[in-house]
Amino acid sequence: MENREHFGTLTERMHSFREELLNTEASIDATRAVLATQAYQEHADKPLLVKRAFMLKNILENMPIFIEPQTLLAGNQAKKNRAAPVFPEYAMDWVIKELDEFELRDGDVFQIDDETKEELKSIAPYWYHNTTLDKGLAMIPPESRIFYDLGIIKAEGNITSGDAHIAVDYGKIMRKGLRYYEQRTLQEKRKLDMTDPDSISKYHFYEAILIVIAAVQAFAKRYAELALAQAEAAQGKRKQELQKMSQILDRVPYEPAENFHEAIQSMWLVHLVLQIESNGHSLSYGRMDQYLYPYVKHDLDMRVLQEDQAVELLTNLWLKTFTINKVRSWSHTQFSAGSPLYQNVTIGGQTQDGKDAVNMLSFLILKSVAQTRLPQPNLTVRYHRNLSAAFMDEAIEVVKLGTGMPAFNSDEVIIPSFMEKGVGKEDAYNYSAIGCVETAVPGKWGYRCTGMSFLNFPKTLLIAMNAGVDPASRVKLVKGLTHFCEMTSYAQLQEAWDITIREFTRHSVIIENCCDLVLEQDVPDVLCSALTEDCIGRGKTIKEGGVVYDFISGLQVGIANLADSLAAVKKLVFEEQKITANQLWDALMDDFTSPEHKAIQQMLISNAPKYGNDDDYVDQLIVDAYDVYINEVKKYPNTRYGRGPIGGTRYAGTSSISANVGQGKGTLATPDGRNAATPLAEGCSPSHGMDKNGPTAVFKTVSKLPTHEITGGVLLNQKMTPQMLSSEENKQKLEMMIRTFFNRLDGYHVQYNVVSRDTLLDAQKHPQKHRDLIVRVAGYSAFFNVLSRQTQDDIIERTEQTL
Repeated sequence: MENREHFGTLTERMHSFREELLNTEASIDATRAVLATQAYQEHADKPLLVKRAFMLKNILENMPIFIEPQTLLAGNQAKKNRAAPVFPEYAMDWVIKELDEFELRDGDVFQIDDETKEELKSIAPYWYHNTTLDKGLAMIPPESRIFYDLGIIKAEGNITSGDAHIAVDYGKIMRKGLRYYEQRTLQEKRKLDMTDPDSISKYHFYEAILIVIAAVQAFAKRYAELALAQAEAAQGKRKQELQKMSQILDRVPYEPAENFHEAIQSMWLVHLVLQIESNGHSLSYGRMDQYLYPYVKHDLDMRVLQEDQAVELLTNLWLKTFTINKVRSWSHTQFSAGSPLYQNVTIGGQTQDGKDAVNMLSFLILKSVAQTRLPQPNLTVRYHRNLSAAFMDEAIEVVKLGTGMPAFNSDEVIIPSFMEKGVGKEDAYNYSAIGCVETAVPGKWGYRCTGMSFLNFPKTLLIAMNAGVDPASRVKLVKGLTHFCEMTSYAQLQEAWDITIREFTRHSVIIENCCDLVLEQDVPDVLCSALTEDCIGRGKTIKEGGVVYDFISGLQVGIANLADSLAAVKKLVFEEQKITANQLWDALMDDFTSPEHKAIQQMLISNAPKYGNDDDYVDQLIVDAYDVYINEVKKYPNTRYGRGPIGGTRYAGTSSISANVGQGKGTLATPDGRNAATPLAEGCSPSHGMDKNGPTAVFKTVSKLPTHEITGGVLLNQKMTPQMLSSEENKQKLEMMIRTFFNRLDGYHVQYNVVSRDTLLDAQKHPQKHRDLIVRVAGYSAFFNVLSRQTQDDIIERTEQTL
């Protein structure tokens, strides 16, 4: 209770708004799907970019809008809050197949009424064999498609929804308004030489930008008129608020923002429309404490705004952010449990000249997030060695609340890693977190700085051991390998891993390229491209190479399982010869069910070194194995390479969200003693219960990974009980430990679940008593009660650290 009082409480109306949202069931809304289909049919003859622009225009002109009685900010994604729109241009087959299952899911439940079902069924025929998913899967060559179908390489999210994984430059939008982008587009359009064939596509891109900017302006005017109409029926303070809201929406986001309230409204409406245009998750706010600071400082200095009013506007923004929702197929949901949107806000860090960037707004954002206590936004603190002690202390106070926020990303690794890859110094110092723990430069970086595909490392090892044959499906995927039972040395297993992971990496690149190409050819995002440099200057969308920087990464799942498996095989089979290769393989295929095989399982768990304990034996094995992947993936440029951006290459990433559960389901027993179909280790965190030597040992293990090369994110989850942080002494210990991890050990990222096992178990038994319980799932937080039982169990089983 003391910790909650430290930050104060929500204002009465924001508390009312929060309660209303928490009592609102997630649902499915067909409105966008119907309006998008109408536009595609009406403008079928137009160039794709223009058709996409008219689609967004039709949606913004005709979707229902409303203004909640508690809010100071206008803008809704669907016909009601927490309703998830359907995006038919990406995928419809799974939507129709699962219409009667949304309400029956084990987790991420969505309500859907009969009218909505009929609306979706009525438009489905138009999209038959006509969606991004259909075209994307058809584009993948059969020899690579088998990896997708077997679940070894998962990329469903890439072609069933928009891209996102990006932050536009909201600061620039506030300072200049959409009018600036409109004027620049007109200038570039006038300069075109239409006899140049390249100018034709540029002309249509510019035409599309002008359509969507006008549509956004008209969308804001709709809210301005609604606010004014509501003001006529209102009285007192609310009448004045609605009149002010109307005046604000008459100006922004088309005109530059002139004060803090206008700046937040401008940002929110653009953020919202980007979600309506394309429902890709991880659309992030960037370094909010930097670009919003001049507005709040000016208003406070001029005494036209009080600090408590500023905090209320921020809490209002977080509540509106929480209204956005997304529905995924059930198979994709297992990779993103909890319906996360990963809308990241970054605070702290350094200025472009290397000074501590913490300011008064940094503290207010912490305070507002603490008051709101929601899984959105996803809050990240940028750490550096000179970070304000007072700010670090306040960040830990927020950690103590148990929402899994803020996460900490380290400037000490990320900035040099960016600069090593060609990012300019000023831009590198201006990076922000995107989605989970991945990072990019707001307004200058393309889509998918991570999340291109998921590659299952433990399953890859099993296939390498099985002479290149998937033991689950019995499909041969790699030629020229010896079966594990015929191997006489660990070096032979290393060689098999080397060959297999390189082959799988090659196929992951093929699948990713197919996804990128179909997105480029089928569903370009006009508004998002216009707001990202320098798409307007180049006359290209993001997918065509319009951005300044374009680096991407896939995600590698099961790092710790691979480490522990390699250590068990090397030590127990080849060095100590306590288990024969045949015995181990038979035990794996039997899933350790017989008494003999259970004994082998216990040996694998108890008698081999484990990742997470600062043991060089096992830690070096995973570094060696991971290096093979890292060196291989560097070879393959992405589809924008040589088309304009700096980079155009790939790197590694471990931010596997909840894919450890989904990919674990499809993985047989592994040599670390893990049973078939159980979750893999998440991120780069140790396997459950295997880290016996405390959090410092975990830090040392993780720091041995080549963090400068894993620029897609090195996700480390830690868990401790609230009691552990109840004393000032332990709080200071945690701060010192984090500083040491980042300052001396090259740590990339860490985040904390502060919740007891007993609380989680009670929440499973009595969910009604724990409606507000938030947990850190992976690189994001979610309400515990909305998660599937298996994801809940996975979180419960994580090691509780002591200080």
